[in-house]
Amino acid sequence: MKKTIKNSLFAVCLLVMGSSCKKYLDVNPDMRTEINTVEKLGQLLVTAYPDRNYYTFTEVASDNAEDKTSGFSTHVNEPFPTLYNWNVVVGTGNGTPSEYWNACYRAIAAANQALEVIRDNNFGTAANQYKGEALVARAYAEFMLVTFFSPAYVIGGDNSGLGVPYPLTPETVTRPVYERGTVASTYAQIEKDLEEGLPLLVGAKYQVPHYHFTEQAAHAFAARFYIFKGEWDKVITHANAIYTDGNYKANIRQYTGSLYNLTFAEHPVEYTKAEKSWNLLLANTYSVFQRSTGATRARYSFGETVRNYFSASTVFGASFRNRLGTNGGAPNYTTNKFNEYFYITNTQSNTGLPYIMAPILTADEALLNRAEAYIQKQDYTNAIKDLNDFASTRIVSYNVNTHGLTVAKAKAYFNLTDDKQAMIQALLQTKRIAFLQEGIRWMDILRYKLPVKHNFIAADGTETFQTLSADDPRRAFQIPQDAIAAGITPNPR
Repeated sequence: MKKTIKNSLFAVCLLVMGSSCKKYLDVNPDMRTEINTVEKLGQLLVTAYPDRNYYTFTEVASDNAEDKTSGFSTHVNEPFPTLYNWNVVVGTGNGTPSEYWNACYRAIAAANQALEVIRDNNFGTAANQYKGEALVARAYAEFMLVTFFSPAYVIGGDNSGLGVPYPLTPETVTRPVYERGTVASTYAQIEKDLEEGLPLLVGAKYQVPHYHFTEQAAHAFAARFYIFKGEWDKVITHANAIYTDGNYKANIRQYTGSLYNLTFAEHPVEYTKAEKSWNLLLANTYSVFQRSTGATRARYSFGETVRNYFSASTVFGASFRNRLGTNGGAPNYTTNKFNEYFYITNTQSNTGLPYIMAPILTADEALLNRAEAYIQKQDYTNAIKDLNDFASTRIVSYNVNTHGLTVAKAKAYFNLTDDKQAMIQALLQTKRIAFLQEGIRWMDILRYKLPVKHNFIAADGTETFQTLSADDPRRAFQIPQDAIAAGITPNPR
């Protein structure tokens, strides 16, 4: 049976469980496009990537956010206050966990539809890269879901906490009931998809590669997956496979090189270009994150205390170069990483939708994942080389004799006596500064069970604090209310 685009949209609607999806079911069957060629299969897989990002809810919940007070911010719009208090966000507005959940399941529905089309048609070897792309894209979306909506994976633990639904086929019934399984079972299926799909991506060709799971991007995802699992040798193997010549230093973000002389306006454009080697996978995401009505001027977001950390001298002995800017003046800061593209839907009224190109897998992260794996194996020589290569692209006038990292230097800086703990702290500091406003810090908070402290400043200037402890169930974002209403077990609170 020939599968159709309409079927794919039907699967999307069931997963999202939104009443607004009815319009897709009203399409005249004669207008449907049959997915009967490899080219159309490729077009379907363009939708197998989340079209929303996780920046707002991960950054605001983390220690990269603070109370800037009502006097220095311009809005307390949702979801910022609720996220900052680690409470359940009601609704599916921009920047909410529920919005990202739905985006991931739309992507999974498209991947499942593509896999069924491949099973039902004789496309031959021409479909191999698309099968690989669908499998890895499904694994990626499921991994991000289990990371944000389930208890954190515990290396060596039983991981019996609630996982996330993992549909493997397009839905054929209305409002199907999903079992969440466990974190362990979700991870097992992710690994199965990843290991089956990645080899099929060898030699894959795309018109714009960095918007698809190329072999490079899949290895970067695998390095992230195995860093969560604590399988250090696999992290190193996959990170090594990204650049066959081993030259990470020339391929990561060049803050002291090609990005150095750019204007403030030019910087985010170059930073998120598809042809840049550091962007291994980009996602075109609907987002107001970069706007004054988004994170920039929100009361609970990136403010003065975080800016001081971001700009301070590092364990290397110097600060990392950045393109820090403000929107409306301090302390309303932006890292100036994301370039908004405004898609005009009505030319007469000049109205439309804002999108940002979100770097969701980068060479920078892959290199630091490898450095972490080396540290965990106590191979400090290779870890230090990776960290020094990274710092050399971030520190102006870098000199290895002055700025080169050593174990002794890390121990002295963090006032620690244990070699491994000092090196882990050096890594975590490097990542927190390098990936500010990119959501990576929240992943490290989960993996290392780091407590998060938030300040609250009253009108009279009195400051109080709340801490999200390592075992607080609120570290797993709540699943959407409509998913709970449909019978999916909610996260404990």
